[in-house]
Amino acid sequence: MAALLEVRDVSQRYDARPVLQGLSFELAPGTIGCLLGPSGCGKTTVLRCIAGFEPLRAGEIVLHGETMSRPGLTVPAERRRIGMVFQDYALFPHLSVERNIAFGLRDVSDNERSARVAELLDIVGLHAVATRYPHELSGGQQQRVALARALAPRPDLMLLDEPFSNLDIEMRERLSIEVRDILKQQKTTAILVTHDQHEAFNIADEIGIMSQGRIEQWDTPYRLYHQPATRFVADFIGQGVFLPGMVLDDRTIGLELGALQSSDIQELGRGTAVDVLLRPDDILHDDSSPLQARVLHKAFRGAEFLYTLQLPGGGRVLSLVPSHHNHAIGESIGIRLEIDHLVAFPRT
Repeated sequence: MAALLEVRDVSQRYDARPVLQGLSFELAPGTIGCLLGPSGCGKTTVLRCIAGFEPLRAGEIVLHGETMSRPGLTVPAERRRIGMVFQDYALFPHLSVERNIAFGLRDVSDNERSARVAELLDIVGLHAVATRYPHELSGGQQQRVALARALAPRPDLMLLDEPFSNLDIEMRERLSIEVRDILKQQKTTAILVTHDQHEAFNIADEIGIMSQGRIEQWDTPYRLYHQPATRFVADFIGQGVFLPGMVLDDRTIGLELGALQSSDIQELGRGTAVDVLLRPDDILHDDSSPLQARVLHKAFRGAEFLYTLQLPGGGRVLSLVPSHHNHAIGESIGIRLEIDHLVAFPRT
Protein backbone atom coordinates (compact mmCIF):
# COMPACT_ATOMS: atom_id res chain seq x y z
CA MET A 1 0.00 0.00 0.00
CA ALA A 2 1.37 3.43 -0.96
CA ALA A 3 2.24 5.70 1.93
CA LEU A 4 -0.14 8.57 2.68
CA LEU A 5 2.62 10.58 4.36
CA GLU A 6 6.35 10.48 3.59
CA VAL A 7 8.89 12.46 5.62
CA ARG A 8 12.18 12.21 3.72
CA ASP A 9 15.53 13.16 5.25
CA VAL A 10 14.15 16.29 6.90
CA SER A 11 16.48 18.69 8.71
CA GLN A 12 15.60 21.87 10.55
CA ARG A 13 17.57 24.36 12.60
CA TYR A 14 16.88 27.50 14.59
CA ASP A 15 19.72 29.96 13.99
CA ALA A 16 22.82 27.75 14.32
CA ARG A 17 21.16 25.11 16.52
CA PRO A 18 20.14 21.88 14.73
CA VAL A 19 16.70 20.63 15.81
CA LEU A 20 16.01 17.87 13.27
CA GLN A 21 18.76 15.91 11.55
CA GLY A 22 18.05 13.66 8.56
CA LEU A 23 14.70 12.49 9.93
CA SER A 24 12.65 10.04 7.83
CA PHE A 25 9.50 7.94 8.27
CA GLU A 26 6.27 7.17 6.45
CA LEU A 27 2.67 6.33 7.31
CA ALA A 28 0.25 4.11 5.40
CA PRO A 29 -3.40 5.22 5.12
CA GLY A 30 -5.39 4.55 8.30
CA THR A 31 -2.27 4.12 10.43
CA ILE A 32 -1.81 5.92 13.75
CA GLY A 33 1.82 6.87 14.24
CA CYS A 34 3.52 8.46 17.23
CA LEU A 35 6.66 10.49 17.83
CA LEU A 36 7.80 9.64 21.34
CA GLY A 37 10.76 11.07 23.18
CA PRO A 38 11.99 13.36 25.95
CA SER A 39 11.35 17.10 26.03
CA GLY A 40 13.49 19.03 23.57
CA CYS A 41 14.10 16.14 21.14
CA GLY A 42 12.26 17.86 18.25
CA LYS A 43 8.88 16.09 18.30
CA THR A 44 6.70 19.19 18.01
CA THR A 45 8.99 20.70 15.37
CA VAL A 46 8.27 17.65 13.16
CA LEU A 47 4.54 18.26 13.55
CA ARG A 48 4.91 21.96 12.73
CA CYS A 49 6.88 21.11 9.58
CA ILE A 50 4.25 18.57 8.46
CA ALA A 51 1.46 21.07 9.15
CA GLY A 52 3.18 23.73 7.03
CA PHE A 53 3.90 26.13 9.88
CA GLU A 54 7.67 26.04 9.26
CA PRO A 55 9.74 25.88 6.05
CA LEU A 56 12.31 23.11 5.69
CA ARG A 57 16.07 23.63 5.63
CA ALA A 58 16.55 20.23 3.95
CA GLY A 59 14.52 17.19 2.93
CA GLU A 60 10.97 16.78 1.71
CA ILE A 61 7.47 16.16 3.06
CA VAL A 62 5.07 14.36 0.70
CA LEU A 63 1.32 13.90 1.24
CA HIS A 64 -0.66 11.65 -1.13
CA GLY A 65 2.29 11.68 -3.55
CA GLU A 66 2.37 15.50 -3.72
CA THR A 67 5.28 17.48 -2.28
CA MET A 68 4.08 19.76 0.50
CA SER A 69 7.47 21.04 1.71
CA ARG A 70 11.04 21.21 0.50
CA PRO A 71 13.63 24.01 0.56
CA GLY A 72 12.10 26.87 -1.40
CA LEU A 73 8.56 25.41 -1.34
CA THR A 74 6.02 25.43 1.49
CA VAL A 75 2.41 24.71 0.55
CA PRO A 76 0.23 26.82 2.89
CA ALA A 77 -1.21 24.99 5.89
CA GLU A 78 -4.81 25.62 4.81
CA ARG A 79 -4.21 23.75 1.52
CA ARG A 80 -2.81 20.58 3.10
CA ARG A 81 -6.08 18.98 4.32
CA ILE A 82 -4.54 18.41 7.72
CA GLY A 83 -6.43 18.57 11.01
CA MET A 84 -4.69 19.48 14.25
CA VAL A 85 -5.51 19.00 17.93
CA PHE A 86 -3.46 21.22 20.21
CA GLN A 87 -2.27 20.76 23.77
CA ASP A 88 -4.52 23.59 25.02
CA TYR A 89 -7.49 22.52 22.79
CA ALA A 90 -7.74 26.08 21.28
CA LEU A 91 -11.55 26.09 21.39
CA PHE A 92 -13.45 29.29 20.66
CA PRO A 93 -14.84 30.41 24.05
CA HIS A 94 -17.71 32.41 22.55
CA LEU A 95 -19.01 29.46 20.50
CA SER A 96 -21.09 26.53 21.73
CA VAL A 97 -19.91 22.93 21.36
CA GLU A 98 -21.86 22.39 18.14
CA ARG A 99 -20.71 25.72 16.65
CA ASN A 100 -17.08 24.94 17.52
CA ILE A 101 -17.39 21.63 15.67
CA ALA A 102 -19.09 23.36 12.70
CA PHE A 103 -16.41 26.04 12.43
CA GLY A 104 -14.36 24.28 9.73
CA LEU A 105 -17.41 23.41 7.60
CA ARG A 106 -17.96 26.74 5.91
CA ASP A 107 -17.86 25.44 2.32
CA VAL A 108 -20.75 22.98 2.62
CA SER A 109 -24.52 23.38 2.62
CA ASP A 110 -26.45 23.98 5.85
CA ASN A 111 -27.92 20.48 5.68
CA GLU A 112 -24.52 18.86 5.21
CA ARG A 113 -23.08 20.92 8.04
CA SER A 114 -25.89 20.00 10.43
CA ALA A 115 -25.64 16.31 9.52
CA ARG A 116 -21.86 16.21 10.00
CA VAL A 117 -22.04 18.02 13.37
CA ALA A 118 -24.76 15.62 14.56
CA GLU A 119 -22.68 12.65 13.40
CA LEU A 120 -19.60 13.86 15.27
CA LEU A 121 -21.55 14.72 18.42
CA ASP A 122 -22.71 11.12 18.39
CA ILE A 123 -19.20 9.75 17.75
CA VAL A 124 -17.60 11.72 20.62
CA GLY A 125 -20.60 11.27 22.93
CA LEU A 126 -21.42 14.97 23.46
CA HIS A 127 -25.02 15.31 22.27
CA ALA A 128 -26.12 16.18 25.81
CA VAL A 129 -23.80 19.21 25.98
CA ALA A 130 -24.11 20.41 22.37
CA THR A 131 -25.37 23.88 23.37
CA ARG A 132 -22.90 24.45 26.21
CA TYR A 133 -19.79 26.61 26.01
CA PRO A 134 -16.19 25.44 26.55
CA HIS A 135 -15.93 26.89 30.08
CA GLU A 136 -18.91 24.74 31.09
CA LEU A 137 -17.16 21.49 30.10
CA SER A 138 -14.67 19.19 31.79
CA GLY A 139 -11.17 18.83 30.38
CA GLY A 140 -12.06 15.49 28.82
CA GLN A 141 -15.16 16.96 27.16
CA GLN A 142 -13.15 19.89 25.81
CA GLN A 143 -10.66 17.46 24.31
CA ARG A 144 -13.47 15.57 22.56
CA VAL A 145 -14.78 18.83 21.12
CA ALA A 146 -11.32 19.69 19.81
CA LEU A 147 -11.05 16.25 18.21
CA ALA A 148 -14.51 16.49 16.65
CA ARG A 149 -13.76 19.96 15.26
CA ALA A 150 -10.52 18.70 13.68
CA LEU A 151 -12.29 15.64 12.21
CA ALA A 152 -15.25 17.62 10.81
CA PRO A 153 -13.74 18.50 7.38
CA ARG A 154 -12.55 14.88 6.95
CA PRO A 155 -8.83 15.70 6.84
CA ASP A 156 -6.36 13.41 5.07
CA LEU A 157 -4.10 13.52 8.12
CA MET A 158 -4.62 14.35 11.80
CA LEU A 159 -1.85 15.79 13.98
CA LEU A 160 -2.17 15.60 17.78
CA ASP A 161 0.35 17.60 19.83
CA GLU A 162 0.53 16.36 23.46
CA PRO A 163 -3.29 16.30 23.46
CA PHE A 164 -3.76 14.77 26.93
CA SER A 165 -1.07 16.55 28.94
CA ASN A 166 -3.57 18.81 30.76
CA LEU A 167 -5.62 15.87 32.06
CA ASP A 168 -5.16 13.75 35.16
CA ILE A 169 -3.63 10.28 34.77
CA GLU A 170 -6.90 8.33 34.95
CA MET A 171 -8.67 10.57 32.43
CA ARG A 172 -5.60 10.58 30.17
CA GLU A 173 -5.56 6.79 29.93
CA ARG A 174 -9.29 6.46 29.35
CA LEU A 175 -9.45 9.23 26.76
CA SER A 176 -6.41 7.99 24.85
CA ILE A 177 -8.18 4.67 24.27
CA GLU A 178 -11.37 6.48 23.22
CA VAL A 179 -9.45 8.69 20.79
CA ARG A 180 -7.84 5.65 19.17
CA ASP A 181 -11.28 4.06 18.72
CA ILE A 182 -12.62 7.27 17.14
CA LEU A 183 -9.67 7.65 14.76
CA LYS A 184 -9.97 4.01 13.71
CA GLN A 185 -13.73 4.31 13.23
CA GLN A 186 -13.20 7.34 10.98
CA LYS A 187 -10.29 5.59 9.17
CA THR A 188 -8.18 8.66 9.87
CA THR A 189 -4.40 8.61 9.45
CA ALA A 190 -2.84 10.36 12.43
CA ILE A 191 0.39 11.30 14.17
CA LEU A 192 0.55 11.82 17.92
CA VAL A 193 3.37 13.62 19.72
CA THR A 194 3.96 12.72 23.36
CA HIS A 195 6.62 12.09 25.99
CA ASP A 196 4.37 9.53 27.74
CA GLN A 197 5.01 5.97 26.56
CA HIS A 198 1.75 4.64 28.09
CA GLU A 199 -0.14 7.13 25.93
CA ALA A 200 1.87 6.13 22.88
CA PHE A 201 1.28 2.41 23.48
CA ASN A 202 -2.46 2.97 24.03
CA ILE A 203 -2.96 4.82 20.75
CA ALA A 204 -0.28 4.12 18.16
CA ASP A 205 0.19 1.34 15.62
CA GLU A 206 3.77 2.50 14.98
CA ILE A 207 6.08 4.60 17.14
CA GLY A 208 9.23 6.54 16.36
CA ILE A 209 11.55 6.97 19.34
CA MET A 210 13.26 10.36 19.00
CA SER A 211 16.52 11.59 20.48
CA GLN A 212 18.33 14.83 19.63
CA GLY A 213 16.42 15.43 16.41
CA ARG A 214 16.76 11.89 15.06
CA ILE A 215 14.56 8.79 15.05
CA GLU A 216 16.41 6.01 16.85
CA GLN A 217 13.87 3.34 15.87
CA TRP A 218 10.51 3.35 14.06
CA ASP A 219 8.60 0.20 14.92
CA THR A 220 5.57 -1.40 16.53
CA PRO A 221 5.16 -0.99 20.30
CA TYR A 222 5.79 -4.73 20.77
CA ARG A 223 9.11 -4.67 18.92
CA LEU A 224 10.25 -1.48 20.61
CA TYR A 225 9.73 -3.12 23.99
CA HIS A 226 11.12 -6.56 23.21
CA GLN A 227 13.62 -5.80 20.44
CA PRO A 228 15.04 -2.30 20.99
CA ALA A 229 17.54 -1.40 18.27
CA THR A 230 19.71 0.90 20.41
CA ARG A 231 20.60 1.30 24.05
CA PHE A 232 18.73 4.63 24.13
CA VAL A 233 15.50 2.90 23.05
CA ALA A 234 16.06 0.10 25.59
CA ASP A 235 16.56 2.68 28.34
CA PHE A 236 13.63 4.87 27.30
CA ILE A 237 10.96 2.21 26.76
CA GLY A 238 9.57 0.31 29.71
CA GLN A 239 11.33 -0.30 32.98
CA GLY A 240 14.47 -2.31 33.17
CA VAL A 241 18.05 -2.55 34.35
CA PHE A 242 21.29 -3.61 32.69
CA LEU A 243 23.44 -6.36 34.20
CA PRO A 244 27.04 -6.87 33.04
CA GLY A 245 27.78 -10.09 31.16
CA MET A 246 30.25 -11.76 28.83
CA VAL A 247 29.75 -13.50 25.50
CA LEU A 248 30.91 -17.09 26.09
CA ASP A 249 30.26 -18.39 22.57
CA ASP A 250 28.06 -17.51 19.59
CA ARG A 251 24.90 -18.59 21.45
CA THR A 252 25.65 -17.99 25.14
CA ILE A 253 26.04 -15.01 27.44
CA GLY A 254 27.16 -15.53 31.03
CA LEU A 255 26.10 -13.18 33.81
CA GLU A 256 25.54 -13.25 37.54
CA LEU A 257 22.16 -14.94 37.18
CA GLY A 258 23.56 -17.78 35.04
CA ALA A 259 24.10 -18.59 31.37
CA LEU A 260 21.60 -17.28 28.80
CA GLN A 261 21.08 -18.86 25.40
CA SER A 262 20.24 -16.81 22.30
CA SER A 263 20.70 -16.99 18.53
CA ASP A 264 20.84 -13.17 18.28
CA ILE A 265 24.36 -12.57 19.64
CA GLN A 266 26.57 -14.12 16.97
CA GLU A 267 27.76 -10.73 15.73
CA LEU A 268 29.00 -9.71 19.19
CA GLY A 269 31.96 -12.11 19.23
CA ARG A 270 33.31 -14.38 21.93
CA GLY A 271 34.79 -12.54 24.91
CA THR A 272 32.80 -9.33 24.27
CA ALA A 273 31.78 -7.54 27.47
CA VAL A 274 28.06 -6.72 27.26
CA ASP A 275 25.21 -5.21 29.22
CA VAL A 276 22.08 -7.40 29.27
CA LEU A 277 18.66 -5.76 29.53
CA LEU A 278 16.38 -7.31 32.14
CA ARG A 279 12.74 -6.23 32.37
CA PRO A 280 10.63 -6.72 35.53
CA ASP A 281 8.71 -9.50 33.78
CA ASP A 282 11.98 -11.39 33.11
CA ILE A 283 12.56 -11.98 36.85
CA LEU A 284 10.04 -14.43 38.31
CA HIS A 285 9.36 -15.06 41.98
CA ASP A 286 10.04 -18.74 42.76
CA ASP A 287 10.18 -19.98 46.36
CA SER A 288 11.84 -23.23 45.23
CA SER A 289 14.70 -21.51 43.40
CA PRO A 290 18.19 -21.74 44.93
CA LEU A 291 18.93 -18.23 43.65
CA GLN A 292 18.04 -15.71 46.34
CA ALA A 293 17.73 -11.92 46.16
CA ARG A 294 17.14 -9.38 48.90
CA VAL A 295 14.21 -6.95 48.81
CA LEU A 296 15.53 -3.37 48.74
CA HIS A 297 12.34 -1.55 47.83
CA LYS A 298 8.76 -2.34 46.87
CA ALA A 299 5.99 -0.37 45.17
CA PHE A 300 2.40 -1.56 45.58
CA ARG A 301 0.45 -1.51 42.31
CA GLY A 302 -2.76 -3.22 43.29
CA ALA A 303 -2.52 -6.60 41.57
CA GLU A 304 1.28 -6.56 41.77
CA PHE A 305 4.32 -5.37 43.68
CA LEU A 306 7.27 -3.96 41.79
CA TYR A 307 10.22 -5.18 43.81
CA THR A 308 13.75 -3.81 43.58
CA LEU A 309 16.01 -6.75 44.41
CA GLN A 310 19.71 -7.01 45.20
CA LEU A 311 21.54 -10.05 43.87
CA PRO A 312 24.24 -11.86 45.88
CA GLY A 313 26.97 -10.26 43.74
CA GLY A 314 25.62 -6.75 44.28
CA GLY A 315 23.66 -6.27 41.05
CA ARG A 316 20.09 -4.96 41.17
CA VAL A 317 17.05 -6.10 39.21
CA LEU A 318 13.33 -5.33 39.12
CA SER A 319 10.60 -7.93 39.44
CA LEU A 320 6.82 -7.82 39.12
CA VAL A 321 5.29 -10.16 41.70
CA PRO A 322 1.59 -10.87 42.43
CA SER A 323 0.57 -8.75 45.41
CA HIS A 324 -0.36 -11.69 47.64
CA HIS A 325 3.43 -12.23 47.89
CA ASN A 326 3.95 -9.38 50.35
CA HIS A 327 7.60 -9.55 51.38
CA ALA A 328 9.30 -7.22 53.84
CA ILE A 329 12.18 -4.89 53.03
CA GLY A 330 15.40 -6.79 53.75
CA GLU A 331 13.79 -10.22 53.26
CA SER A 332 15.38 -12.69 50.83
CA ILE A 333 13.17 -14.33 48.21
CA GLY A 334 13.75 -16.99 45.56
CA ILE A 335 13.87 -15.84 41.94
CA ARG A 336 14.51 -17.34 38.52
CA LEU A 337 15.20 -15.86 35.11
CA GLU A 338 12.79 -16.39 32.22
CA ILE A 339 13.71 -14.33 29.14
CA ASP A 340 11.90 -14.73 25.82
CA HIS A 341 13.79 -11.90 24.11
CA LEU A 342 17.46 -11.52 25.02
CA VAL A 343 18.67 -7.94 24.50
CA ALA A 344 22.37 -7.19 24.95
CA PHE A 345 24.56 -4.27 23.94
CA PRO A 346 28.38 -4.08 23.90
CA ARG A 347 29.56 -2.35 27.04
CA THR A 348 30.83 1.15 26.38
